[in-house]
Amino acid sequence: MSEVKPISWSFSSLKAYQTCPRQFYSYKVAKQYVQEETEAIRYGKILHEAFELYIRDGKPLGIDFTKFKPVLDALKNIPGEKLCEFEMALNSELKPASGFLGKDVFCRGIADLLIVNGAVAYVVDYKSGKAKYPDKNQLELMALMVFAYFPEVQTVKGMLLFVHHDVTVKGEYKRTQEKELWAKWLNNVESLKTSHLTGTWPANSSGLCRGWCSVEWCEHYQPKRK
Repeated sequence: MSEVKPISWSFSSLKAYQTCPRQFYSYKVAKQYVQEETEAIRYGKILHEAFELYIRDGKPLGIDFTKFKPVLDALKNIPGEKLCEFEMALNSELKPASGFLGKDVFCRGIADLLIVNGAVAYVVDYKSGKAKYPDKNQLELMALMVFAYFPEVQTVKGMLLFVHHDVTVKGEYKRTQEKELWAKWLNNVESLKTSHLTGTWPANSSGLCRGWCSVEWCEHYQPKRK
């Protein structure tokens, strides 16, 4: 009997699984389809790179992103070490793994900007889209990973910055909450583990089925209207 490959997950992959296990399987496990890179995704990548180069190297933002200079300058003025696009990966013991893509990785994530100042750290995630449905769970998971990487940090202050809408969604997390918060995340991951072990990937019917999903073999599939 072949050994079952250990799963690894991130905030985005777990959220995709919870949205629809069948779509997750088709895209991420069986790799039957390739996620289309939309114009919005391409723009987000360019924006993230421009912000990284400005914060880390002081490279001018350029005319397209000059309007974001005040908010980025406010981040630069926060005391502490600035770590841009900081990669974190934990093993099954919830300790730093051998590398971001190491074989022992259990979960991973990238902080757009991490500022570490003694016992306090700031995790910032830039959002180039709409602020209609902010999800602070991303900040919570990032905070837990920061606690694993920086033993001196006792408090993590998280921010989702919806830069086009002047909206900041904040969260604050204490090291004393670690056990409680990890229990919730590990419970959420159990269903993903079960799907991998049993090969069972149920479909969740939603508005995405109406032309926004490519899984044609699913009973809920509906082609996009022309």
